[in-house]
Amino acid sequence: MAYKGQERRKTPRIIGRFIVSYRVLQANDKTDISQTKNLSLGGMLLTTNRKFEAGTNLALELRLPFDPSPMMLIGKVVESKEITRNLIYDTRIAFLAVDEKHKDIIKETVSHYQKKG
Repeated sequence: MAYKGQERRKTPRIIGRFIVSYRVLQANDKTDISQTKNLSLGGMLLTTNRKFEAGTNLALELRLPFDPSPMMLIGKVVESKEITRNLIYDTRIAFLAVDEKHKDIIKETVSHYQKKG
């Protein structure tokens, strides 16, 4: 069901499946691999295999089509919602800091996919 309320996002968001590795920043957890459901300059929606507490910082390695190298980011979990019991979670992540080079790559990716519509 599509959200019909007022748009509160500060930056445009696109639906897109991009490969991302993630792990809890301050832990020696193993890295898991998944893909995004959507992406914006401010963050992303990611499918994860476990629930994360809001406020958890994740180390992210995101691969986008306009850069051959993965970008290393840090994100904070906004919400993690169970989709399939004990198996699949939709995890909303806000990027904490993105350098100018990677901001440009994310903007280029969002712009390209918006045009594809």
